[in-house]
Amino acid sequence: MTPAGFEGFERVLVIGLGRSGRASCAVLRARGATVYAVDEKAPYELAQTRAEVEAAGARFVAPEDLEVVLRDVNVAVLSPGIPLNGSLVRRVQEAGVPVFSEIEVAYRICHAPIVAVTGTKGKTTTTALIGAMFRRAGKTTWVGGNIGNALIEQTAQAAPGDWVIAEVSSFQLESIRSFKPRISTILNIAPDHLDRYHSMDEYAEAKFRVFANQGPGDTFVGNFDDPIVGELVPSDGAQSRVPARALWFAREPHLVTALYLRGDRITYAPPTGDPRPVDILGLDEIRLVGAHNVANVMAAFLVGLAAGLDLEALRDAAREFEPLPHRLERVAELDGVTYVDDSKATNPSAVVAALHAIGQPVVLIAGGKSKRTDFTDMGKAAARAKAVVLIGEAADEIAAALPGTECTRAASMDDAVRVAKALAGPGDIVLLSPGCASFDMFASAEARGDAFRDAVLGALAGSR
Repeated sequence: MTPAGFEGFERVLVIGLGRSGRASCAVLRARGATVYAVDEKAPYELAQTRAEVEAAGARFVAPEDLEVVLRDVNVAVLSPGIPLNGSLVRRVQEAGVPVFSEIEVAYRICHAPIVAVTGTKGKTTTTALIGAMFRRAGKTTWVGGNIGNALIEQTAQAAPGDWVIAEVSSFQLESIRSFKPRISTILNIAPDHLDRYHSMDEYAEAKFRVFANQGPGDTFVGNFDDPIVGELVPSDGAQSRVPARALWFAREPHLVTALYLRGDRITYAPPTGDPRPVDILGLDEIRLVGAHNVANVMAAFLVGLAAGLDLEALRDAAREFEPLPHRLERVAELDGVTYVDDSKATNPSAVVAALHAIGQPVVLIAGGKSKRTDFTDMGKAAARAKAVVLIGEAADEIAAALPGTECTRAASMDDAVRVAKALAGPGDIVLLSPGCASFDMFASAEARGDAFRDAVLGALAGSR
């Protein structure tokens, strides 16, 4: 694969100094670019970060001094999470400096084919599973993006015969230009980040950019069961919006589906060659819980098959794959009650999926910082819970979606676990599945899950 080109990146401004921003500084400096870096966080929050980027050879610029360096830069690199309509980006654009997302720059320096995974929920699990499948098939594989490793770090190391598996968010896709994965997939699209997007249509269009630059030699894998993604299937002879070869999966067989369920078995209908269905795997062989994870596994299989990987290697990887931290992760059992951490359920649809995945009575811990999403469907699913404990800024908003359910407020995670423990009985599950962002109380969803684990283990120790 020939990169789209790295010309014009001699003098670069990196906007935002999270993990990806710091990695962009290091990689671009290593390639000889003059690099400036800017971030709007308070100086005391940036002390360590500033030292790190300056040690890499980049120059930190305070926001009030930005116009001084804008005369010297010819391109800006935008870190994930920094909004395109934010004040820093507006000032850069007003100076006539083009703004690229970090994944765009990562693509331009990449010599290996890229698999890009996006969707509202399930991205990280599916990305990690695809990475495991490629490694099991003997491919040198680099996994990065929204999953936690900066994509630019991974693509800078990837050789032409390797594969890069990238989890990409709508934020990252907003400012791509030529980003062109060999294989792309959209797992689902449900209400999320409506504090950033004006409508669901705008949010969906950001996701659709994952296949915008693909061509006939590339592959798109789509979830036909998802109401929004499934609309990409053309009808009545209309031209498809997807410029790549499209492979579809669904729970039921359809005319367009290449992968579907036959009873409790995943089944493949090859789109070319021998048309006889191929038995792939039984659902009882998968260690992941819930119908949403069945869809994630099906997407991963179709990606692997599109890449020409050995089917037995794909099966082995799927059988061995364990749930990732903070995603329906079993923490402990105490007095016959099982405690489950699903802190990465940061939108209402993820909570609905979690509740549907669990068969036992549930005491739900939910809440956090709202993303201006509608809690109606989450409220309907949570109404079947044995009890609901609410935390964070969105507690009242969620309670309003549960008019017939008694909700208990908790001021902290320790308090929430204490209340849930009192409400649960043997055979029940205490489920942390917030349906919200974490930033009102915690630095991240991971930190929220860790606080839940600490509270549960503290309760366990106290009962001995």
